[in-house]
Amino acid sequence: MNNIFRILGPVALVSSIPLLGAADMPLGAGISGGDPFAGAVARTVKAIVDYTRWPQKKGLLTFCVAGDARHASQIGSWRTAAGQEVQRSNVAAQGSALGGCDIVYIGSIPVAAQRHLTAATRGKGVLTIAEADPVNASEAMFALDYQPQSLSFRLNIDAVSRSGLRIDPRVLRIAKVRY
Repeated sequence: MNNIFRILGPVALVSSIPLLGAADMPLGAGISGGDPFAGAVARTVKAIVDYTRWPQKKGLLTFCVAGDARHASQIGSWRTAAGQEVQRSNVAAQGSALGGCDIVYIGSIPVAAQRHLTAATRGKGVLTIAEADPVNASEAMFALDYQPQSLSFRLNIDAVSRSGLRIDPRVLRIAKVRY
């Protein structure tokens, strides 16, 4: 897998997960007046966490939400497929507030602040997911990409390789290269 990282370098991969086919609720059929992306975001984030392995096995993962997370209303505490408990915590959008976070979900904040957060987690075994950064200027490991009827994500291989985390190779298999 490291050879793939060396070959592709910082190329961002775009992955389209068939969320609508496997979804509990079709995109746009959310709670009346609610966010049509909230359910798809929750399913996608939980799947990303399920495909991630931390250097040391942990019984509890802390899911930190930094900034205004517009589409994260359906993400609370949950258990992964492997049985790990994931607890949600809202934190300030500052690098100093990320101590103890295993996952950082970056809401809608300026790109410079997003980059500060991703830089603060580099090499510390923290999974980073950007909610409002479709071109992945934040350098998060994953950046959500919203389309009118679907949700996909970009995978930043360079950020993954610097993180110390292992992302299941199946994520690479379902990804498409975007130039």
